[in-house]
Amino acid sequence: MTAAQRWVIGLASVGSFMVVLDLLVVATALTSIHRGLHASIEDLEWTVNAYTLSFAALLMTSASLGDRFGRRRLLATGLAVFALGSVACALATSAGALIAARAVQGIGAAAIMPVSLALLNSAFPAQQRGRALGIYGSVTGLAAVLGPVLGGVITQGLAWQWIFWLNVPVALAAIPLVLTRLKESFGPGARLDLLGLGLFTLATTGLVWGLVRADSAGWGSAGVIGPLAAGVAGVLAFLGWQARAAAPMLPLRLFRSRAFSAGNASIFLLNGSMTGAVFFMTQYQQVSLGQGPLGAGLRLLPWGIAPFLIAPRTGALADRLGERPLVVTGLAAQAAGMAWIALIASPRLSYALLAAPMTLAGIGFALAIPAVTKAVVSTSAPADIGKASGAYSTMRQLGGAFGVAILAAVFGAAGSYTSAAAFSRGFGPAIGVAAALALAGAMAGIALPARRPARRLRPGPPAPASASPAPASASPAPASASPAPAGAERGARRG
Repeated sequence: MTAAQRWVIGLASVGSFMVVLDLLVVATALTSIHRGLHASIEDLEWTVNAYTLSFAALLMTSASLGDRFGRRRLLATGLAVFALGSVACALATSAGALIAARAVQGIGAAAIMPVSLALLNSAFPAQQRGRALGIYGSVTGLAAVLGPVLGGVITQGLAWQWIFWLNVPVALAAIPLVLTRLKESFGPGARLDLLGLGLFTLATTGLVWGLVRADSAGWGSAGVIGPLAAGVAGVLAFLGWQARAAAPMLPLRLFRSRAFSAGNASIFLLNGSMTGAVFFMTQYQQVSLGQGPLGAGLRLLPWGIAPFLIAPRTGALADRLGERPLVVTGLAAQAAGMAWIALIASPRLSYALLAAPMTLAGIGFALAIPAVTKAVVSTSAPADIGKASGAYSTMRQLGGAFGVAILAAVFGAAGSYTSAAAFSRGFGPAIGVAAALALAGAMAGIALPARRPARRLRPGPPAPASASPAPASASPAPASASPAPAGAERGARRG
């Protein structure tokens, strides 16, 4: 690598590390936030979902903004917004203030992730890109492993507020390096679909708001029916507008591909299952099993280590076997692990009995994630890769938000925070729903087109120099990263 390439991969990895870390570092602090801010289960849901929703809603728009106004500039802006949101989270004195600050963090995260990968793609030629994405994915995977543990260490050793202060010096140190060490790059200046963005935000917020409010307000209340109806209307209006928009945010013709449709359904259900399970498992470890934040974080390692070790190798396995077997097998294993946990959950359960099903679920997650990513992106035409990968990343984040909301509604109907036994009564059914979501994802994976492994060919003459390189996103994406937006590798560099 050249010095310029090392700066790109280093700063892109730092941005991704911060974003993924903040998705998970808060998990082990939820019980402390519940006590310190007198937060309800609804408040805790929004502490997670405010970040996820603003992140998901703006991913595709941020990619377009980076193409038009400069990716380096947007990365620096995203880091600044993320740092500002982190400061506001650390200073929050009420659940409402924390939720609002988490939404600001999500806006910064939405700016960081797509342009980080776009800058990386533009800096590396096709023959080096696989190695670069491997390094980037390993750093991102490390954030997924360390997030719950680091959250536990800081929450138990200092206070929950410090999990947010941790981001501030890193972001402030990275901003001047981004502006001075990276070259500016641009992509095709597509027109922004502002109406599509507004309708999409209305749809996602209405649906999640209704699900989150269902437990406290009741399913038949106006506070639940109204937002759900607005969300459904937003979905229909968004789809209607995308069908006739000149520059749609999400071209509906992409759904004609079985790989695109089935893959997006699978990732939505997969991430809903795992994110909802992590949300409740960290609290179950503390409320029902009597662990501190650090102990709870360490006990999540079976979920994190398997993806870190296995996922980087799953892409090569998908090349040999095809994506469908890995997606179906992985999600079935995740469903089996979740169902196993749901059946044995009880107050004071020995951790030794939890380790095996958690490991099984983690292995399933590690098998399915890279394969489903490859299935969605590698079948898209080069001109559609950016929007296809943006839609995939958005569905993944939305799945997490919906998973937390649905599992929380089930938990609230059967359990509470009043005692270890009461929490266990709600935890078991909630994890059972996580198993059902994973099983539904496996069934969606069956619809993926079967692919024969590529035949080994005899060496032929070298390709002509003018041959177009394969699009970057056709290579398997790392477990925690979304593929790069379209035009990343061909964007002109200026500035």
